[in-house]
Amino acid sequence: QVQLVESGGGSVQPGGSLRLSCAVSGSQINDFKMGWYRQSPGWQRDLVADISSSGKITYADSTKGRFTISRDNAEKTVHLQMSSLESEDTGDYFCNAQFGAGVYFREYWGQGTTVTVSS
Repeated sequence: QVQLVESGGGSVQPGGSLRLSCAVSGSQINDFKMGWYRQSPGWQRDLVADISSSGKITYADSTKGRFTISRDNAEKTVHLQMSSLESEDTGDYFCNAQFGAGVYFREYWGQGTTVTVSS
């Protein structure tokens, strides 16, 4: 069974930094697209950043160069370095893994970690 466990969330002031980590168990992640999604209260879960198995990275416009996603296949981890945090970054951050296509498509979610940015 594939399991994703996030860590690193917390409460910071605007301008602060956090590093989120996602540890995967039950499978190698070499062939997975790994991503981070944010869900704010009352809103749907939206992509923050993802990184494909080949290393292609997609960032949401809202990150504006402040976030960096990375992966370590050997360690089976993915990280999201967040800098210059703003109140709008507040939300629950979920790690996501995707692989396959069509009828073979599968995805997995972590339980989430909360990020609160306030003064």
